[in-house]
Amino acid sequence: MVYTVGYFVGSLSSRSINRLLSRALIRLAPDDLEFVEIPIGDLPLYSPDYDADLPPAAVALKDAIAAADAVLFVTPEYNRSIPGGLKNALDWASRPSRQNSFHHLPAAVIGASPGRIGTAVGQQSLRAVLSFCNARQMTAPEAYITFTPGLVTEDGEVTDPKIEVFLEGFMREFREHIVRVLTVLPRG
Repeated sequence: MVYTVGYFVGSLSSRSINRLLSRALIRLAPDDLEFVEIPIGDLPLYSPDYDADLPPAAVALKDAIAAADAVLFVTPEYNRSIPGGLKNALDWASRPSRQNSFHHLPAAVIGASPGRIGTAVGQQSLRAVLSFCNARQMTAPEAYITFTPGLVTEDGEVTDPKIEVFLEGFMREFREHIVRVLTVLPRG
C-alpha cells in the first residue's frame, strides 16, 4: 500500500532552508510514502466571516488535506513560535466549526534553523495547535535541525552522514506512525 503524505513548508521564503529539508526528507523516505506539497502562500487571512462561504484557496487547502493519509510539517521558528502563514493555514484547515481537517490525521513535525536550538520552541507552539485540532502526532523522535550552509543541496542530498542517518530514521518512524494510526483510525 502507498500512503499519501501532504506536506507543509512553513516558510514562504523563496530561499527557505526548510524547503531544502523537505526535499531531503522526501528523498530519504520509505518507498511506500508519496508526497504532495500543500501550499499555503495564497490563503487570505482567516476570518470567521468566511465560514459560510470559503474562498477557493481555503477549499483547495481542505481538499488537499482530505486527500492525504497523513501530514508532515517542515517549518522554521519565527519569534519563538510558528510562522504567521502556517498559523493562518492551520486556522483555515480547522474551520468552520465541526469541519476540522486535522481530526485523527497522522502528523509529524520537523524543522530547521541556523540557531543552536533549531526549531524546538516553534515546534512546541505547533504541537499545541495540532493537539487542539486532534491530530495524531508522532511524538518521537523529536527533530530540531541546526542548519548550516551546504547541509542540504538543492536536490535534497544531505552532506553530513550523521544527519542523513537521523533523517532517514525519522522518516521510517513517521511511516510506522502512519500505519499504526490508520490501523486504529482508518480515514474515510
